[in-house]
Parts: sequence; C-alpha cells; structure tokens
Amino acid sequence: MSSNVAALSYHEPGIVTILILASFLLLQNVVNWAFDRLLFCGLIGQIAIGVAWGKPGADWLSDDAQNVIMQIGYLGLVLLVFEGGLSTDLKTLKSNLLLSSLVALTGISAPIGLSFLLPSFVNGVTSVQAFAAGAALCSTSLGTTFTILSTSGLSSSRLGVVLSSAAMMDDIVGLVMSGIISSLGTSSDFSAVTVIRPVFVSIAFAIIVPLVCAWMLKPLTRLLYNAIRSQKSERAHNWIATENAALVLHALVLSGLVAAASYAGTSNLFAAYLAGAVITWWDGLCKELRGPNTNRETDLPATRTQSCAQPTQDDGQLSSASKSAAPAGERQDRGQAAQESKSHTNIDDSNGPPVALSSPSCPDLYDSLTGMAIFDKYYSGALQTILKPFFFASIGFAIPISQMFTSSILWRGFVYTILMLFAKLICGLFLVRFATPLIPIQALSKRFRKSMSSCWPWPFRTGKAAITPSPTSQIAHVAPAQRQERSLSQERQQNSSRKRPHVPKPISLYPAALLGSAMVARGEIGFLISSVAESDGVFGSDGEEGSSELFLVVTWAILLCTLLGPIAVGLMVKRVKRLQERERSKQTGKDDPLGIWGVIPDARQPT
Repeated sequence: MSSNVAALSYHEPGIVTILILASFLLLQNVVNWAFDRLLFCGLIGQIAIGVAWGKPGADWLSDDAQNVIMQIGYLGLVLLVFEGGLSTDLKTLKSNLLLSSLVALTGISAPIGLSFLLPSFVNGVTSVQAFAAGAALCSTSLGTTFTILSTSGLSSSRLGVVLSSAAMMDDIVGLVMSGIISSLGTSSDFSAVTVIRPVFVSIAFAIIVPLVCAWMLKPLTRLLYNAIRSQKSERAHNWIATENAALVLHALVLSGLVAAASYAGTSNLFAAYLAGAVITWWDGLCKELRGPNTNRETDLPATRTQSCAQPTQDDGQLSSASKSAAPAGERQDRGQAAQESKSHTNIDDSNGPPVALSSPSCPDLYDSLTGMAIFDKYYSGALQTILKPFFFASIGFAIPISQMFTSSILWRGFVYTILMLFAKLICGLFLVRFATPLIPIQALSKRFRKSMSSCWPWPFRTGKAAITPSPTSQIAHVAPAQRQERSLSQERQQNSSRKRPHVPKPISLYPAALLGSAMVARGEIGFLISSVAESDGVFGSDGEEGSSELFLVVTWAILLCTLLGPIAVGLMVKRVKRLQERERSKQTGKDDPLGIWGVIPDARQPT
C-alpha cells in the first residue's frame, strides 16, 4: 500500500460483489434460524457458510473481505463474552468457584496428557509437538459456550455459571499456551517471562478488579447516592439516570478493561467477562441502595415519572364493572391483591398522587438502566444479525478443508478426535451423583470412632457412662409432658426412617452430560493456537507440500469437536425442555431433569 495517498478513492462495487456479500449475510441468518429451531446450535450452519464462501471452499469472498470479516467477527466475540459476564449471577459464581476450578483443571490437564499418545499413531511427533497439540485442544470456545447458553436459556442457571467460568479459565490458559508455543517456534531459548507474565497478569486482574469494586467503587457509589437523596445534585441526577449515560458508562468500562488487559499481556476476552460481571455487580449494589421502599418521584427525573401512566376514570369504571361481574371468590381474591398493592405504594399528598413501586402498568423504571437492559436494546440486534455470524464464519475461513480428506489424515484425525472428546467429557463427572460416594466418609468416621474408643476407653466409655444416666432412669425422672414430646419425636424419627430407606436417590445424568458436551467445543482459541504452532514451525510444516500432517490431524479434532459438542448440547436441551413441558402440563410432581443445576436465581445481590 502506498503511504502517499491522501484519501481512499471511492469505487462503486460491482453487482457480483454485492450479490456475494448479500447472500453471505442473509444465508448466515437464515441458516442460524433453521439450526436453532432444529438443534439449538445455529453456529454449525454459520461455520459451514464460512467454509463455503471463504478460501477453503469456493473462495467467492476476496482476501481483504475475509480479513475484515475476521476482524469484525472478533468484535462480536468480545461482545458475546461481555454478555456472558452480564448474565452471570455473582452469588452462584462465588459459591461454585471451587467446582469451576476443578472442571477447568480437568479440561486442561486431560487433553494435554492424552496428546502425548500422538507419537503412537502419528509418525515423527516429538514431545514438544504433542504438547503444542494438547495446548490447542485444552481450550474451550467462549463464543460457542455463550451462544449455547443464551440459546438454551441456561445463562443465569447454576450450570451455566459453572460452565462459563470453567470455559473462561480454559481460555486464559489456552491463550497463555499460545504465547508459549509462539516462543518455542520463534526462538531456541525458552523464556520464563513468556509463561509467567500472562499467568500473573490474569491473576492480578482477577484479584485487583474485585478489590477496586469493594474498596473504591462501592464507597463512591454510596456517597453519590446520598448526595442524590439529599437533593443537592438534582441536575446531575437527571442526566445520570438516563439510558444514554448508562450506555456511555458501560462502553467505557468495557473498552477500558479490554485495552488494559491487552497492553498488560493477558486475554482481552477475560477482561470483557470481568467488565460484564462488574456492571452486573454495580447494578445489584444500586438496587440494594435504593431498597424496596424508595419513593420513585424523588429518585427519578420528572420526565421519567410522568411516563408512568396513572389510572383514568374510564379505567376505574371498567375495573368496577369487572368486579361486579366477577364471582364472589374472584372478587375476594382481587380485594386481597388490591390491599397488598396498596401496602406496597408510597403516598405523599404534598408531592402528588401515589406512585407504585412495581406493577404491570408502572414497573421499576430503573430496570431499563441495568447492564442487561442496555445490552439488549443497543447491542443485541447488531450482535445477533451481523457480528456473531461474522465471527463463526471466520472460524470456517481457517479450516483447510481441501487438504483434510486423505486416508492417512482421516483415520488419524478420527482417533485423535475420540481422545479429545473423552478428555472433555470427563469434566461432567463432577456433577454425577453416585449412589455410594467414592470415599465412604461416614463409614471411615465410624471406624475411626470405634478405634479411638478402644484405644482411649475413659473418655469414650466410662466418661459417657458416668455423665449420661441410663435410659430407664431417664424415663423414671421425666415429666409426663416431656415424656410425651420425646415419644412423639421418636415416632417422627421412626416414620422418617421408614419413609426414607437406604435406597439411592434418583440420579439424573443430564447436568453432567450437558457440562461435558458443552466443554467439548474448541472453536476460535483452538484454531488460533494450532495456526500459531503451524506458522511458527512447531508442527514441522513443509512450505512446499503445504500444511503438515500433525496440523491437519489437530484441525480435524478441533473441527469435529466444535461441531459435535453444540449438536449434542442442542439435542439434550431439546429433550430436557420436552420433559419439563410434559411434567408441567401433566403436573406429575416429578423433579426437574436438571435439578438444582437448572435453577435460575430470581434476584441478584451484590457480593
């Protein structure tokens, strides 16, 4: 490109270019809708369109267009991860942090460990190359994960929080691995800074951001809220409590954390997730400060309070007519509901008519200023129709489909795919409820107590015998009322023991299967690491013969895992939803197939 050109000359694109771009974008959305209806995984069709329209297939799109689509698609990936942070319940994340860490550790160590079996069926593979292949397969596609969760409606559930946090940890480790592999290929000297810097920067972000929120942002928010309540800065509040101000604030938080993480040397996707979590935490803090008894007229701008329509005379006539026509039981229920609604209404004769805190006609107007509401209004449309299709199409651009259909590559790729499927599916074992625990803690504790009583007879035998009287003496000195209470408690214990015999509880494998299958998809990070290893010569590629054999085998594994994982999750989600609808319609009283893992919290609270 010439640097002497002052401006880019405008050229009208040809009709062929217009038709190619229009068909590419329209088919992305049509195929996404069709696959979402069938399998809850429209991303499979979007990847296929990318393969067909891109360089691996017909190559209808120019190289410049594919590069631009790849860059814009990465912006969609950042927004996908940001949406995942917004939909994360922080209390659930905090309570399941250990479980998420164990799932992530298993999802990292198992693929790397099983990749050292590559030299047994792929010729000439060294231990460094096996490590690079395992590093490419240890990641979990964040875009695929959050797309699956949002499509299935499990983003805010306990299963969704565990899955998203584990996938985030795998992604961080995967990006660290890409830096390690790049250093292995470009230089013979292995620098420890390449490994230590991304790890410690990620840990620093995970520690510093919550501390800043707790020690700086929380006191400042309380101070600002007290100033607003004292009516000292009404003009500032009228500007702050708007959607435009919330949009600018959220964009600044997202761009600031992403830029800081990129310059510091860690994953910008991790920073996008933290930005969404910070905004969600701040929304919960503001809701806690407002409290349930906040007067909306004193807190909201005048234009926003007037937008909540008051009941008119016609509405009162209609309501009275409906009350007279309703049966007596319904009128009584409506009367009770009206009394409850009046109890939740603040009345101020000096300021005007009462304003309800929350009702269908006048909801909480602050709900339109939350991070999720702003995202749905300003970002979601562009993300779903343009940015996300571009991102998954860019994955299809990176699949060398024309070189992958040789017999030696096919069977090796299938064998390696089976190993990598197993390496991620075992992550679901953490959610399996075994009938008998792997470590019988209760049995060991009983044996420990018996052994201690035999070794130390005084505190366990004579001491208890001296202090505790015999059962007959207890019964003799107990009052009749106490004796009756004890007999009732004994009967309850006997009835409970009869009702709950030593039979294993019903075991549902749906949560474990969903977790393991959702962790299978490698996606963009896997292709990134394998491409870095191939371009830097770690896989031993020959420039004359094209891609190396190991790179094609790894690409087969990444491709099949990215395809099979969402398909399996989509089929299981479809089955679970069918079971839930059947149980709700028939009112069988059975438990939800997902159990506690499918429960979505009603309200978020700041931690």
